[in-house]
Amino acid sequence: MASVTGTAVARDVRRARSSFYVAMRLMPAERRAAMFAIYALARALDDIADGPGSPDEKRMALDAWRAELAAIYDGRPTTPIGKPLATAVARFRLPRIEFENLILGLETDIDGAMRAPTLSDLDLYCRRVATSIGLLALPVFGCDGPRERFFAERLGLAMQLTNILRDIEEDAARDRLYVPREFLRAAGVDTTDPSHALAHPGFPEAWRMLRDHTDAAFAQARTALAACPKPRRLWPALVMMGVYGRVLRAVGASGFLPGERVRIGVAAQLWVAVQVLVSARA
Repeated sequence: MASVTGTAVARDVRRARSSFYVAMRLMPAERRAAMFAIYALARALDDIADGPGSPDEKRMALDAWRAELAAIYDGRPTTPIGKPLATAVARFRLPRIEFENLILGLETDIDGAMRAPTLSDLDLYCRRVATSIGLLALPVFGCDGPRERFFAERLGLAMQLTNILRDIEEDAARDRLYVPREFLRAAGVDTTDPSHALAHPGFPEAWRMLRDHTDAAFAQARTALAACPKPRRLWPALVMMGVYGRVLRAVGASGFLPGERVRIGVAAQLWVAVQVLVSARA
């Protein structure tokens, strides 16, 4: 299990040019520390799924984190990540089930199941690996009602789908193809092999269908936000929504182009944050 401190996590997020950095860095200290702790565990788990090692070795590593989660919720963490996370769990009453959901989602990657999943399986995967983080963040933000949870569900789906659209080639190199089989079939793509699918002349059309599905998820998130009674408390999530919206527009502007990976720089992220903060105070 990786060693990490709050300062080290902040440095690593910044160096990785993570779009989470700006939103987290602008939060009050106690809430920021909780979000860094959540992020640290999410990153450690993701590194297991995407890193070297056999599937059995990766499952064992994830099981070790399940054991550490049990220790965290018993108030006896043993790892450098677990100790600050235990503080966040106690302070904000973070739901353990969402950490478990995150691990389940990453096990799906390890098991090799993400090669042209059904649309419903893709949405479930996104629920586990992305929405789980949003639902953990809500208590930290101080707004955890049913309307906020629905907003987090829609936004988590939209953000993860945006990642998938952006990282198609990177995922294919890991033998993963997250484009739903329904979209592939509709576009005439008759293979689920990632490298062969990406080379198929019909693949850009399947990619466009997934982009439309992502657009719909963002639209649902905006509708859900309008129903939230205290949207100002969601401002870190709104920064993320703004940044990911920019990513989607940049990715979608030219369609599927092999070899290109869109990034939104820190300056642009800060501008989004300023716009969100000004709107929240208006």
